Order: sequence, then C-alpha cells, then structure tokens
Amino acid sequence: MKKIKNYRWIILALLFIATCINYLDRQIIGLLKPYLEKEFSWTETDFSHIVMAFTAAYALGLLIMGGMIDKLGTKIGYSLSVVVWSTAAMFHAIARSVFGFSIARVFLGLGEAGHFPAAVKTVAEWFPKKERALATGIFNAGTSVGVVIALLLTPYIFAHYGWQNVFWITGSLGFVWLIAWLYFYEVPSKQNKLTTAELAYIESDATANPTIKQNIPWRRLFYYKQTWAYVTGKFLIDPIYWFFLFWLPSYFSSTFNLDLKKPSLELMIIYGATTIGSILGGYFSSVLVKRGWPVIKARKTVLFLFAIIELSILSAQYISNVWMAVILISTVVAVHQAWATNIFTLASDMFPKQSVSSVVGIGGMAGAIGGILFPIFIGHVLDSYKLAGNITAGYNLIFTICGFTYLTAWVIIHFLTSNTKPIENI
Repeated sequence: MKKIKNYRWIILALLFIATCINYLDRQIIGLLKPYLEKEFSWTETDFSHIVMAFTAAYALGLLIMGGMIDKLGTKIGYSLSVVVWSTAAMFHAIARSVFGFSIARVFLGLGEAGHFPAAVKTVAEWFPKKERALATGIFNAGTSVGVVIALLLTPYIFAHYGWQNVFWITGSLGFVWLIAWLYFYEVPSKQNKLTTAELAYIESDATANPTIKQNIPWRRLFYYKQTWAYVTGKFLIDPIYWFFLFWLPSYFSSTFNLDLKKPSLELMIIYGATTIGSILGGYFSSVLVKRGWPVIKARKTVLFLFAIIELSILSAQYISNVWMAVILISTVVAVHQAWATNIFTLASDMFPKQSVSSVVGIGGMAGAIGGILFPIFIGHVLDSYKLAGNITAGYNLIFTICGFTYLTAWVIIHFLTSNTKPIENI
C-alpha cells in the first residue's frame, strides 16, 4: 500500500470539517430565531428554554460520551456521535412547538457532545505535544467557519425552500462526512498508509514520558487538581461563547436593525474573526513551547493575555455604530477562541492519552452546566429590559459580566496548577 507523507494533516482536515458541520447544525436555530419566534409566538424566555434543553443534554452527553469514546476508541465513538447529532439536526424540521424543538435539541446535544472529546483525543493520538495547540487551533477554527457557512446557507435555503428544509439539508451533511471518516481514520500504530518516519515523529513524546497502558479510572479523575483547572475553564467560559452563538444575531437585529433574511456581512466578519483567533491562539503557545517554555506555563501565559484583552467588551455600552460594534465583538470572540484552543490543549497536556476524552467530557459537562444556568439569567434580563423598552441595555449588562469572567477563570486555573505537573503515572 502506498505510504502518504504528513498523513496526520489529512486526519486534522477531517476534524476541521466535522467541527464545521457540528457548529453549522448548532447555529441554525439562532439564525432562524427572529422568524420562528414570530411563527410560534416565542418569548425570550421560551427561546432560553430551548437553548437550555440543548445544553442540559450536552452536559449529560459529555459525561457519557467522553468515557464511551475512551472505551470504544475514536473511530467508532466519533461515528456514533455524528449519526446521533445529524439525525437530530434533521428532525428539527418536524417540530412545531417549544416542546418539539426542545426534544430535537436534546438529541442534538447528546450527539454533539461526542465531538470535542473525540477530536481532542484524536489530536493527542496523532500529534506530538509541540504541535497539539496548533492542531487544536486549526480544528477548533471550524466552530467559526461552521457559523459563517450557516450565515450563507440559511438565508438562501430559507428564502427558496422554507425553514424546514434548512434543517433537512444541513443535517444530512454529517452522513457525508461519516463516509470519509470511516475510510481514512485509524490510530497511527494501525494505519498502513502512514510512513515510518511520521509514525516515529508522532510518537516522539513517548521517549520522554512513561508508557501508560491503562486509563485513569473515571471517578479518580475528580481527585486531581488538573481536572478541576480544566473544569473551571470550561464552566465559566463556555456559556459566554454559546451566548454569542445563539443571541448575537438577535442582538444585531434588535440593536442595529440588521436584516437576517439576507446574508449578513457583519456577522460573517465577526464569526470569521474567530477562525483567526483559534489558529493564532494555538500557534502562540506552541511557539513558546518550541522555545523551551514549560508546557503548562506557556498555556497559562497566553490565557492571561487573552483574559486581559477580553476586558475590552466593557466598552460595548458606549458604541452606537454598527461597524464599531463589529470591530469590538470580532476581537472579543476571536480572543475567546484563542482561549478555548489553549484550554482544550491543557487537557491533553496534563493527562495521558488514554484518559483525555474522559477529562474533556467532564470539563465539557461543566461548561454545559454553565450553559444551562447562563441562559436562564440571559432570558430574564432581556425580557425585563425589553418590557422597559431598552433591550440594548440588557445586552450591555451581559457583555460586562462576560468581560470579567475570563480573568476570574484564569486566577482559579493559575492557583490550581501552580504546583502540579502533567500526570504520567497512575
């Protein structure tokens, strides 16, 4: 069989495409919100309940899927995840009530929960530590590219074929990806298309770290400070990106009268900026590691810089021009993705490969729990300010809270990891 050089980048391309599809399916309902809420008479609180249904199922799914993927392996575990979420994405088309959409979101959340545990584990299997942050940044950039694709596809399909077909068409893309995944993927040691030189490069960390034959028992993971550092980063920060994901189109629609029936250049710029942040965030810390910085110190240093930059969102309340808002929010969401990239990489830095999916699942569950609680607050605040005739002030309050949260998370992560090392022995 012919050997392929740099085969790991083919695997990374598959992860990137899967991430695009994942966030495409996740974002559709946020873009259709202004029209669905008119057709079905939703309030902001109704929509927050639909969002909460997704995040609650996502939390439960992460707890289940992370351990399942560690047991079944990335090839089979990832495949099951894609089948569940793609089927659920299509089933949104038959929903006709808050309850119906909530049920569809529950199964979407359960399926999508397997994506990041599988993707991070795949990166740990296929990339040495000095490349992992960059690789993670590249596949994580798919979160924003998927949203941009949604911004392009949704108005076109909606205008020509109706909102139901938006869900049918986009939901089917996961099954197309699945064919490629099953054909190309195998762990490096069993992949016959991989060159001997690349396999040695991928496994180069093994000479510096003892070989661990068993994964750390799931419950035992909670005894490690490293686990709680990762959990903190996810619990406090994930809900902020979900706020941007599900409410940002509505924010621009209500504050700047943006017409969401047409492809939105403003939103495409914002979500496109997150691609840059994701890749550069991973690149920055990878450069520090290559220059000899301790891995954990490199990750925490860039996280601190990103937390400081995020404070700029506090100025949102003083902006009345749509393009100034685009510049500010583009910066904020780009830096968020840079933060997220390094948080994901921390999991593979601090834990052995055999336990990475479980740790990512636990952290993701914590992020999803935060994602359940934050929408309750958002829905209450926005409904209250809407009744007062000033919903923009409600958004400004939420932006202020978001700005301080990153620095709070960094302080906790710093103290939890100040005297710890990567776990190498059980």
